Amino acid sequence: MFNKETEYALRGLVYIQIQNLTGRMPGVAEIAKEIDAPPFFTAKILQRMVRQGFVKSLKGKGGGFYFDINKPDLPIKDFIVATEGGTLFSGCGFGLRNCDITNPCPLHEKYAPIRDSINTLVSTETIQSLATKFPKPPLLP
Repeated sequence: MFNKETEYALRGLVYIQIQNLTGRMPGVAEIAKEIDAPPFFTAKILQRMVRQGFVKSLKGKGGGFYFDINKPDLPIKDFIVATEGGTLFSGCGFGLRNCDITNPCPLHEKYAPIRDSINTLVSTETIQSLATKFPKPPLLP
């Protein structure tokens, strides 16, 4: 459903949160291994997540990635919009620009409720809530 970057970002952020809950800050190599992603691509994705303020990093020995405990939980939708844009939550399933209830595409009647359900799901779930649902790492697919 999501592009690879978004999938890796989701798994990576959840893994970081799981490790943070145990008092650890994982590094890029560990995260890449545990989420079954290429290390270089994982580093690039995590750098973007840091720049966008979703997660923080600490360089050097004992460093790694962590969530700022003073920030509110991160809704999944926020980082999906950052990686993929918002058309997933408002776009036409047929790819038309002018599709709506008054000018529906052939898929509109069935696609719009699915799109709205996905929007609700990712708006209510957070990285932190997903992390608590994993009994333990790893997050390999």
